[in-house]
Amino acid sequence: MVSQKVVIKNPTGLHLRPAGNLCKEAMQFKSLITFTFRDNTANAKSVLSVLGACVKCGDEIELTCEGADEEEALKALVSAIESGLGE
Repeated sequence: MVSQKVVIKNPTGLHLRPAGNLCKEAMQFKSLITFTFRDNTANAKSVLSVLGACVKCGDEIELTCEGADEEEALKALVSAIESGLGE
């Protein structure tokens, strides 16, 4: 299991489009990918779960990846979030 904290840079936080992009990125990996925000854990492969976390710009989340490709998954997701998730 690997984890890393990352700050959301999107001006509007994780609304529908960036949440969808995050899920699309997460679904490319076999690992279980979740993130923790304010004592809640969300499944990064579920758009509804990501939206339900209500993550805003400047919020810090902790990504956790567990599985065969956990290292690559964490690197790819941190990179995607830091580049703005297509926004």
